[in-house]
Order: sequence, then structure tokens, then C-alpha cells
Amino acid sequence: MDLSGRAARLFGHSPALRIREKTFSFEEYNNEAIRIANLLYQKGLGAGDIVALVSPNTPEMAILLAGILKAGMIAAPLNNRFPLPLLKATLDKLSPQLVLTDILQHVSLSRIKTETVHSIIDYAEGCPIELDFELPEAMDRPASIIHTSASTGEAKAAVHSVANHWYSALGSNENIPFGPGDCWLLSLPLYHIGGYAILFRSLISGGAVAVGQPDDSIACSMEKFPVTHLSLVPTQLYRLLNDTKTTEQLRRLKAVLLGGSPAPKSLIDHAIRHHIPLYLSYGSTEMSTQITTSPGPISRLTNSSGKLLPYRDIMVAENGELLVKGPCLFQGYLGEGVIQPQTDSDGWFHTADIGYVDDDGTVTVLGRMDNMFISGGENIHPEEIEKALMMIDGIQSAVVVPVPDREYGKRPAAFIQTANNNTPDNDTITHAMNAALGKLKTPVGYYRVSEWSTLPGSQKIDRATYRKRGEQHDMHLP
Repeated sequence: MDLSGRAARLFGHSPALRIREKTFSFEEYNNEAIRIANLLYQKGLGAGDIVALVSPNTPEMAILLAGILKAGMIAAPLNNRFPLPLLKATLDKLSPQLVLTDILQHVSLSRIKTETVHSIIDYAEGCPIELDFELPEAMDRPASIIHTSASTGEAKAAVHSVANHWYSALGSNENIPFGPGDCWLLSLPLYHIGGYAILFRSLISGGAVAVGQPDDSIACSMEKFPVTHLSLVPTQLYRLLNDTKTTEQLRRLKAVLLGGSPAPKSLIDHAIRHHIPLYLSYGSTEMSTQITTSPGPISRLTNSSGKLLPYRDIMVAENGELLVKGPCLFQGYLGEGVIQPQTDSDGWFHTADIGYVDDDGTVTVLGRMDNMFISGGENIHPEEIEKALMMIDGIQSAVVVPVPDREYGKRPAAFIQTANNNTPDNDTITHAMNAALGKLKTPVGYYRVSEWSTLPGSQKIDRATYRKRGEQHDMHLP
């Protein structure tokens, strides 16, 4: 299916892409996509070729991605903040036919043909808006490659089809209506599935996407654009709620979709108290973003991640692992140039997440299987303890790791980041944790962090670093 062509027919002159200088209608956006697609074919590329993009979020990126989709090629946006050696290694494994970068320094990344984003945009202006190629119609054709966050190891290249993105957007839009007259700010990176998926929600439903410049803050973009919808991770929401003006702007939105990691009680309470239309979600790269989402703006703190969205299936295996499938499920990981399916014989994808599903379809995620450890014969899920810690006022974030113990084998210890250096104190935390989870799951020590060690090019906490410190009894921070 030609998604941008369909959107042009259905939504015509309605805004599709809002940028600082102008607003593109769906017809204009489709014409830009045609020009880009024609240019890519002129350069010798063909349907099914991989085009890697190394750039922050820019209006040009949004236009290029539409053109790559139109051409039937496979878009592979990469983290532009990756250290150069990691970026080179990722490109070597990906083996794209073309790399588009935002700065000239990246031109020498590999022997693969490389051009700048702006050169493609400039050259495309001279291309006709008549199609010079046959439009690919197959819904099962690969459309994108999004790398996983690598929180538990090496990043994997997840391949999604047009159909995966189509059904993901349909299910999301059924739960959080988004259509003509609405505007979703692109506040998550396009190399993240949560950012890339916004483009498909727009093409399918007729709502606009607003894209600021890389140095624009979310607060600045909210002033410039008529934003109605916003996707955030907890850190972004925390910063916005710390400002009275942006808090008022958040209150006027139709939906704020929060995901990425568990949020502390103080943050959720703050949002609810200020009547922010907050939706909690659980998702994954493999399921093309959201799996579950709150059915409406939350009015109280909850441990659940909402209800299963349409076009998704979920079940709990005997060992407690959450299994998912459905038309949103990706085609597989790209390895050695081949798409390697990741489902079992019944079509289920094993998420490695532990959780449970209530009778009404509400899903609660307890943690990751590979983070679990045994203490005194019982399974301990660090994420369960982390959530309980963040229910305590003053604790903003936490990472729980196992430390050796002669009697129990292992016991939990916690690295915590608090609003104030020593508040709450250790005794207060221990008392609250004993009451919430019992003594076995209460950390034997608390170690305060002023700044987290994160994964390369990411804001995600490098859990492996802290786990290693726990194993080595190196709990002191530099």
C-alpha cells in the first residue's frame, strides 16, 4: 500500500508536517516523497534496498523517511549519538546500499556510498512529481529496521513490514484518537520505535506531525506548534512539570503518552494533581511500539501498564514470561543479510518480560527474566523492588542489583537517585520497603547516585555496570 499517496487522497490539504518555516499538507508531503523516491531510483537504488540515516530529528529526516517508504526501500534510522566505533560496527553489520548523514564528518564512516541529508533534499527539488517507478503495494514488504535499545546486550536490528506499522498505528489510534486537526510533536528520536511510529499514525489517521530543529527543547516546540499529543519518557515529563508554563501547556493537551521506563510515584502524582491527560504504556521494538496502554487518562497511580490494544495478542507462559503475537509483530532480526524470524512453533514471540494478565485484559509487567536472581530460594525481580522504591516520596529513580550473601546466596542492594542528597534517609526507606514487600525483598544497602552511567548514545541506565559493581562488592561511587 502507498501510505502517503492514500493520505494525500483522503486528507488532501489538511496539515501533515508542521515545521518552523511552513506547513506541508498531505498532498505536498506526498509530492516531496515522490521527488525523494525518484531521486533514489536515479541514483541506482531499487525496491528492498536499505537506506541508513544518521541524523537527529529534523524536518528533512521526516521528508526523507516518507520518500524511502514511497520508494519501497527499507529505512534504517540509527542513533546519531553513537560513539564512532559503535556506529561503524552497526553499519558494517547492516550493510546498507546508501548512508545519509547530517554532517560531513560521517562521510568516512565506511566504504558504503554516503551522502548528506541536505544534498539529497536539495537534489530532489529538481525531480518531477510524476512517478518514475512502479509503486510497491505489498503490505508484507520490509519497511524499516529499528535497533533495539541494547539494555541487556548487543543491539538487534528489528525488521518491520508496512503491515506491522499499519496495525500498530490502527490500534494506537483506536485507543488515543488522533486525526485531522490534531498535532503530535515528534519528541522521541526517529531511531526509536516510539518516535518512528508517530509518522505512521499521521499517515493513517490524518493528524499532523510537528518537527522542530535539533536544538529546540520540547517546551520551545510546544510554544511554536499547536500540539495536541505528546510522547514522553519519565525524564522528559519531569523536566516539563518543573516549569509552571509548560505544566499549563501539558494540561491543555489531549494526550500525553508515557513510556520507556517506570516512573516514580512523585512524578505520576504531580501529573495527576495538575490534571495532565496521562496514558501509561508497555511496548517493545519487536511489537512495533505499544502493546498495552491505559484505556483513558489515569486518575490514580497504578502498577499496571494498561490494557492490550487492538491487533495484539498476549499470553503468560508457565514460567511467567509474557508472550506476544499478532499483525504488529515484527518479521525478525536482520543477521548476515537475512531476516531471522523469532517466533516459536505457535507463532508467539518470547518477550523475556515477566508479568501477568488480569481477566479484564489489564497487563502488569514485573521485570525482565535476565535481571531476575534467587535469594533464599525465592525469585527476586529487581524491577518490582525498583517500582516500590520509586513509590517512596523523594526517590526519582532506582536500580536494584544482587550482592553476594553467605546465608541467602544473594540479596538485593539498590542504587538510588533522590531529589535531595539524603532525603529520604536509609531508615525511612527500609521501613517503607519492609511494609511494601517484606524483609526478603528489602535492599540490604542504599547507594546514592548523582548521575547515572548510561548506555552509549542513550539516556538508558547501563544496568550491567551496576550489576557488576554489586557482584564485585564495589558499591562505592566515584
